Amino acid sequence: MEQLIEEFGHPTYTSFPVIVARMMLAAIFGAAIGFEREWRNRPAGLRTHMLVCVAAATFALLTIEIVHAPMFSPESMKDAVKVDPIRIVEAVTAGVAFLAAGVVIFTRGEVQGLTTGAGMWLAGAIGVACGLGLWQIAAFVTLLALCVLGLLHSIEVKFDLSEDKLDEKPVARRPAKSKAG
Repeated sequence: MEQLIEEFGHPTYTSFPVIVARMMLAAIFGAAIGFEREWRNRPAGLRTHMLVCVAAATFALLTIEIVHAPMFSPESMKDAVKVDPIRIVEAVTAGVAFLAAGVVIFTRGEVQGLTTGAGMWLAGAIGVACGLGLWQIAAFVTLLALCVLGLLHSIEVKFDLSEDKLDEKPVARRPAKSKAG
């Protein structure tokens, strides 16, 4: 029983309040990008971007913990296993690319969902930055992404440069019921 308590009670390298702050930041930044996608009625909106960002942050935090875990120290491993923290970036990139590819569709001779897929990929990168505690990078990239997604879309629509005419589609209205009869 003591081993069980010891297993679930061991301290982490990163303090719990810092872990919570990094995860909350990842959720907020992912929500900002996801809200823009949701607002434009695109696939993979608020919840998806938040989950991608938080998942990436979790992998980044796990990497920090693994690198500092006593079970992976050179003394205990006798150089049997080499830990490469850069692999986290590779894993997150591959995982998010798989998800992002799922939102890209080809219908009626047009490719749709590329911007949303790119946004999900970026949310993964922002999540890694949050998980590693690089909040300045995460905040700046989130702001930059919102500028690209929002401001540039408005410019594209204004100058008729955008293939996406979503903002210009007329709203279909139901015919009013007549009271004849």
